[in-house]
Amino acid sequence: SLQIIGIKDRLDLPTADIKNIPCKLDTGAYNCSIHCVQVRKKKDKEGPYIEFILLDEEFEEYNGKVLTCREFRQKKVKSSNGKAQNRYQVVLPVVLFNQTFNATFNLSKRHNMRFPILLGRKFLSKKFMVDVSKKDLSFNLKCQ
Repeated sequence: SLQIIGIKDRLDLPTADIKNIPCKLDTGAYNCSIHCVQVRKKKDKEGPYIEFILLDEEFEEYNGKVLTCREFRQKKVKSSNGKAQNRYQVVLPVVLFNQTFNATFNLSKRHNMRFPILLGRKFLSKKFMVDVSKKDLSFNLKCQ
């Protein structure tokens, strides 16, 4: 059976050493997206990679850690305002309900948004059922 998750929660991003970051469940979005800054495509002798920093100083969970991913895609993404933009996509592990899941994130600037992370239906599908009357179910489980 599916794990019930509320409309918002907090998750951990172990590769970025970030814990209890607020996220919103968005069944209207296909993919997940995450707020990040200084996204750069680079190249070395092993080939191309991208480098980025999750969050920014606005968020208390920000730590300035530079992440690199060799496996990434560039996707044309239609944002909520209807404009298409090219964004990088990476897979990052997330921890919810004391379990680690891989989630595909669009790297985007979400600095004016209340939630730095949106979890879309591709990630939620076959794992979670969203109950919009609830919140912080995973976070509260961790705090017990």
